[in-house]
Amino acid sequence: MTPGPGGVGELTRGPRRNIVLLVDSTLPAAAGGRDADDRSLVAILVGDGRPLLGLFAVGLGVAGLFAWFLSLIGEALPHELRFLGMSLEGLRTLAGGRVVDFMTHDRVAFGGTLIAMSVIYLWLVAVPLARGERWAWWLIAASGAFGFASFVAYVGSGWIDGWHATAATFLLAAFVPGLFVNRRSLPPAPRLRVAVPWPSWRSRDGLGMRLVVLTGIGMVVAGTTILVLGSIVVFVPQDLMYIGFDRSALDAIDAHLVPLIAHDRTGFGGGVATMGLLVLGCVRWGRWSRSLWQALATAGLVGFGAAIGVHGLVGYVDASHVGPAVAGGLVFALGMVLARPAHHRGKAVLSGSPTRLR
Repeated sequence: MTPGPGGVGELTRGPRRNIVLLVDSTLPAAAGGRDADDRSLVAILVGDGRPLLGLFAVGLGVAGLFAWFLSLIGEALPHELRFLGMSLEGLRTLAGGRVVDFMTHDRVAFGGTLIAMSVIYLWLVAVPLARGERWAWWLIAASGAFGFASFVAYVGSGWIDGWHATAATFLLAAFVPGLFVNRRSLPPAPRLRVAVPWPSWRSRDGLGMRLVVLTGIGMVVAGTTILVLGSIVVFVPQDLMYIGFDRSALDAIDAHLVPLIAHDRTGFGGGVATMGLLVLGCVRWGRWSRSLWQALATAGLVGFGAAIGVHGLVGYVDASHVGPAVAGGLVFALGMVLARPAHHRGKAVLSGSPTRLR
């Protein structure tokens, strides 16, 4: 605008300028003002597969809590009593109640193992798998496959638990599709993988992590041993000393009693070995963080706490039997204390900068 005659401003033509409008291409296209997302409800709920895998993890935890609940109220499942052909009162009278106590000790330990596995699987789904880290997918797939495969060992026990088979089927129905869908959403594997160096074993962090790894190895060995022995010989000598009957006497009381006990033993062994694989995988490939430390600590507290604590509750305190579990729990606890993330110790230490032992 320039001054005109009488001081009145006049519009003058200036240079032409182009105006550019920025449009966000990530916004969904709209049709008639509505969201154009035409995915089905199932596709939205399934998402990238992680909701199904999370459902699988929660299902394991619920199964473990149910095992604890049955042990707490001192009940047996109806189909178990039908298999034995006796009442709950009759079962409780065997060996002065030691048979029921022995079964309770197996189920409480197995329930704790399932809950511990649930915690680790939930962490894998919520943290590394959410970041697209392929190792988490492979760990879930491998450990889950081993856990489901251990179900085959129940055939050797002489009894197939219909309830257990049904629960495993439902878990499998969430596990397999979840893995399949999530596999397609993972980013391509990098051509060059940079291995993250471990802290020196002379450092506090390095020593602690190695103690946790040692515990994981022990769990795999112990769980596999229990799985194999539970499906073949069922009892170790300490078990029979606690019950007060030998194997032939138990078979004479009820031919279905030992197969029922063997079923619980093999399940516990498979769970312990699976948990060991999860511990090894998380420590080896996971980023040592506060969330991983908390997940491992929670799982260890529940798993070792149930396996060790129940022996005191039922009076099965043979040192040669409980000793390995106590030793494993102490090694794990020491490793976790030493390997606590730096901010838990009130020190601002950069990631990858180990704390030296003093």
